[in-house]
Amino acid sequence: MQWTLDQLRQFVATADSGSFSAAARRLGKAQSAVSTAIGLLEADLGLDLFDRSRRNAQLTDAGQLLLLEARELLRQAEALNNRAQSLSSGSEAKLTLALDEALPYAAISTLLREMSVRFPDLELTLLNGTATEVALFVDQEKAHIAFHFVRGALPAHFEQRHIGAVPQGVFVTNDHPLARLEVAQRKDLVKYRQLVMHAEDVHEATYSPKLWRSDSFYSIAEMVADDLGWAILPVNVGTDDAYDKPLQQVLCPSLALSQLSVRVLWRQGWQPTPTVQWVQARYTELLGQVQTPDAAASTTTRPIQGRS
Repeated sequence: MQWTLDQLRQFVATADSGSFSAAARRLGKAQSAVSTAIGLLEADLGLDLFDRSRRNAQLTDAGQLLLLEARELLRQAEALNNRAQSLSSGSEAKLTLALDEALPYAAISTLLREMSVRFPDLELTLLNGTATEVALFVDQEKAHIAFHFVRGALPAHFEQRHIGAVPQGVFVTNDHPLARLEVAQRKDLVKYRQLVMHAEDVHEATYSPKLWRSDSFYSIAEMVADDLGWAILPVNVGTDDAYDKPLQQVLCPSLALSQLSVRVLWRQGWQPTPTVQWVQARYTELLGQVQTPDAAASTTTRPIQGRS
């Protein structure tokens, strides 16, 4: 086959314009050049694309079918050219982000939508897990960077940066005894089982002698919904509406709960690309916006990965 993409463009332009002369004007070519190009295309394909017995450029049945193929080939050629230009300008072809499942989804959702527009040719992979798991993804070089809640110190071969914080609170089901208190005290909390985040070498705040642990905030929230105890959770996790029973936040000012710190991390020696730098900066902005009082009150959050 000797046909070219330029011949396909002239074929499509003629079909769209309805005549060889109109296609020539549209393409800035002589009518004879367009006629010759399409004639050579027909000769190479071994069939007529246009019925020349008619006054206008009327497609044959074969021409109508091949027009669809020609449009798709031109679309793929344009995509190839755009991808090549993106790569030649320094953009990476692929990026893998590891995301803590408990981070507010509103900020992540907005980030992904903006990335789809800003980096249309980027091949993106998202890996979701607990704070410990996403750090492991980076350590094993399965992900370039990770966003997660701070769960203690990192090994020396990581680079990290604080990017924001998420409020947390005490949560129970609405029929739990603690839910009936206007203000809960520490002496009230010790009466009931506390569900606590578990992580290696991290000291978790415990207030009850009765403890159950899990390495996932969403797993803990599910246990709270099953009336297995109370827990300190990120507010976005505790206010999720996907549990079997809704959770209720208990006012307990004596705990003076600090916000949960969020960081981005990557392996030491790896230099964040311009794309990654934009992702870090933009997610930092979005995380801050979600945590404003008005935004937190009006935003429904959910984890990226489904829960059974």
